[in-house]
Amino acid sequence: MKRLTKAEEQVMQILWQLEEAIVKDVVSRFKKPRPAYTTVATVLSVLEKKGFVARKKVGNVNLYFPEISKKDYTGFQFKSLLNNYFNGSFPKMATFFARENNLDIDDLEEIMKKTGQELENSGNTFNAESDDDRESHARSYNLKNHENFEDRENQENSDNQMSRNRPENPDNR
Repeated sequence: MKRLTKAEEQVMQILWQLEEAIVKDVVSRFKKPRPAYTTVATVLSVLEKKGFVARKKVGNVNLYFPEISKKDYTGFQFKSLLNNYFNGSFPKMATFFARENNLDIDDLEEIMKKTGQELENSGNTFNAESDDDRESHARSYNLKNHENFEDRENQENSDNQMSRNRPENPDNR
């Protein structure tokens, strides 16, 4: 799947909402100042070549409809965002959005609860950890990070000590 330009995405948003439309219908859904009829017709033609829309002739007009669902394109965009900006790490992305939106623990727990409900409704299973399990994982994670930090710090101190105790090489003067 290819990434859409901003103009293409705007047209697709309208087409997903309408489900099918002629060019005039798409143009009328834009806020003023609206793009020209020919501009929207050209964008729809490009989207057709990219495989995002199809058309059928109805009388003397073309009726356009999406070939790619909004859900599929959203999934593609999400995966692209996750891979390109967060190295494929969902926890990194969630942490970023939590920090950027000043979310607190209650907000995050509500998100977890809603996610569990969505997954159950879609037939997927979701095993939410208990508070004790989450606290245990958090303590374990913090302990590991602390140990790694101490190991790195000890190694740096050791390296610095060795370089200070090493006799100076007269050839390096």
